[in-house]
Amino acid sequence: MATGKVLSVFSLVIIGLAIWLNRDDGSSVLKQRLEQVLKAMLEVEEQYPVGEVRIAVGYGACRDVFVQGAKLLGPLPPPPSPAHHSRINSLHQLKEVYAFFFTAGSAAERYVQNETLFREVLEAAEGMVGAYSAVGGNAPVMASRFAKEGAHVVLAAKRSPYLLKKLHPGVVVAGDDTDGTRDVHLILEYPVGDTWGPYHSPRANRFIIHSDQSNPMLSSVEAFSARLATFRPHLFVVGGLQMMDNFPFPPGMREERLGALSKQLASLSPNALIHFEMASFTEEALLHGLVGNVLPYSDSLGLNEQELPNLYNMLRYGNITLVSDYNPRVAVVLDQMRYVFRHLSGTGSSDNSTGRRHLSRLHLHTLAFQAIMVRKGSKWTNTLAAATKAALTANRHVCGNAEISLEKAKMLMDDGFTLSEEAGAGRVMFDNKRPVACWSEEGGTVEVCIAPVLVCTSVRHTAGGGDNISAAGLILQV
Repeated sequence: MATGKVLSVFSLVIIGLAIWLNRDDGSSVLKQRLEQVLKAMLEVEEQYPVGEVRIAVGYGACRDVFVQGAKLLGPLPPPPSPAHHSRINSLHQLKEVYAFFFTAGSAAERYVQNETLFREVLEAAEGMVGAYSAVGGNAPVMASRFAKEGAHVVLAAKRSPYLLKKLHPGVVVAGDDTDGTRDVHLILEYPVGDTWGPYHSPRANRFIIHSDQSNPMLSSVEAFSARLATFRPHLFVVGGLQMMDNFPFPPGMREERLGALSKQLASLSPNALIHFEMASFTEEALLHGLVGNVLPYSDSLGLNEQELPNLYNMLRYGNITLVSDYNPRVAVVLDQMRYVFRHLSGTGSSDNSTGRRHLSRLHLHTLAFQAIMVRKGSKWTNTLAAATKAALTANRHVCGNAEISLEKAKMLMDDGFTLSEEAGAGRVMFDNKRPVACWSEEGGTVEVCIAPVLVCTSVRHTAGGGDNISAAGLILQV
């Protein structure tokens, strides 16, 4: 009996040791995979330096105040249930809509109509340990990334002392002067696995609130037209239009402002490419307005995993979706991208007499991967390199470090992915030494590239991620 017990204990020790060794082997294999992927992607990036390129970016700018959502709202009792609100008028509504997007892990931005409430919440946030400020808004963030990569950049925004002091020195700001005291946005960030009462976040993200009454008016459009004529950009990037979402415009005012933007886009030289950076839109009337006034004049669109299904639903069914899968399957988004691309691209040439264009580029940025779809024969080049640079920039921005540390990275992509949800669709297997997969579709007229993201596991920034990623992809394709 004693000998049997000794053998049993010895067997358990051997089994435990084998499990530990296998786990160690698995860790080594994973590390080797990440090393191979990063090496291959860096080699691609180094082959494509940025040339002499002129980029114009609009519209608007603000000062972003960052604070951890858990520090600001965590001490408050959570609402009984999450609920969506288009605008925020009370602290209770703020808690409900924050919980709504927090539990979905979805980025969102909301206008606080109660200015007193916003000032009180902002004052509380700015007094917290760890709170800090940075230049905010899609346009200045993308402009700074373009300048950082070596482009010549002009930004359409009001010139506040804070913006001029903090913006990348390579960006020229074309707009009226302002003190910037009212153009402040509050960014509530949260990490993956964060909890608030019964609620938890499935991924790191942010929720933005503001009472900004200047940027929604696109007040720089008219003044920027003259600058565009002399600057002659290779690329014009439009962003920040989510500021118009659920903003209390006077009757007819929003339509007038979108019309002014549409007229400006139509007046641009056909030699200049136009990119529209989408955002989280929740008001159907506004998204309808963008489909009619902005998309017809855009060569390229940038979207995330929430914005793509939103636009897809609008184009196909005439409605919107507030939240979506934070980590969607490649096959699902590829099918959605194909529908949007076909719907907006057409097959004919652009109409120079009206300024209307056909979509020729679509960039989807997600937590796990970058996907770029381009019409072959268009002005967009270097699709593989663009997808690669976008994926690398995702890690660099979120980790806040130009050097990518594999100790703070992981991959969410599987060993392969299916090309479509349709029966009989092919499958692409992952190759560590050639991690960015590219192929042709539509009879060889469309190129698609998928690049894996080395997801940052030590999050420093979530806000501005999509803007930096989109800009990094664009800079190599102009």
